[in-house]
Amino acid sequence: MFVDFLGAGFDQMYNQMAKNYYMSGGQFPMPVTIITAIGGGYGDSSQHSQVLYSLFSHLPGFKVVVPSTPYDAKGLVTKALRDPNPVVVFGHKLLTGLPFLPFEGTDEEVPDEPYEVEFGKATLRREGNDLTIISAGLMVHRSLRAAEMLQQDGISAEVIDLRTLIPLDEETIVKSAKKTGRVLIVDEDYMSYGMTGEVAFRIQAKALKDLKVPIARLAVPDVPIPFSEPLENAVIPSIKRIYNEARKLYQGS
Repeated sequence: MFVDFLGAGFDQMYNQMAKNYYMSGGQFPMPVTIITAIGGGYGDSSQHSQVLYSLFSHLPGFKVVVPSTPYDAKGLVTKALRDPNPVVVFGHKLLTGLPFLPFEGTDEEVPDEPYEVEFGKATLRREGNDLTIISAGLMVHRSLRAAEMLQQDGISAEVIDLRTLIPLDEETIVKSAKKTGRVLIVDEDYMSYGMTGEVAFRIQAKALKDLKVPIARLAVPDVPIPFSEPLENAVIPSIKRIYNEARKLYQGS
């Protein structure tokens, strides 16, 4: 089911699934995994193109997972299925390889045997020294392509894939921020009250003195996702916009 329609069962998810383990004093675990499709970029308009993982991240009781690669998708889903708590897995449609959709992901071999990818452990997709780009899901791939463009300008960008929003790997993002001194957070969810603001706050709380410039954020403005292709491209962060924001961040120091 698309994330846009999870609201149809929201009472059962938030008031029952997310709370029963706590309200029962740990007597009734809720080992439920919800897998939902997210994201735009292919002209499906306002009711089929949202991300909304920040909404679930705001609600105590859920774990929130956003894989960006086939390997991580299998490992994170395996971990979710074995977890005693409710987990919501957000898979971007443009990373699935479905023949009727654009594909922006990667092809890679996935082991046949079961394995887990730990929650709360971000991964470094690209090492760099001049600035840090933090993202999740589809935006990881666009950030990596933007980093390649920045390299042509002599700018070394580090790219971090959060993997999970709840729990959030604060240690990795703070360490990278201290290393580069410049941080750009990229998100396909809405800007206000979203992931970019939360990550930015946690970084400045522990690495403020190490920052050379204020943290920059790039996300979807507070408007419905348009059907029109030019308008949709204008609101969802593109490779070019990530590149431009990162370059501006670097030049501002």
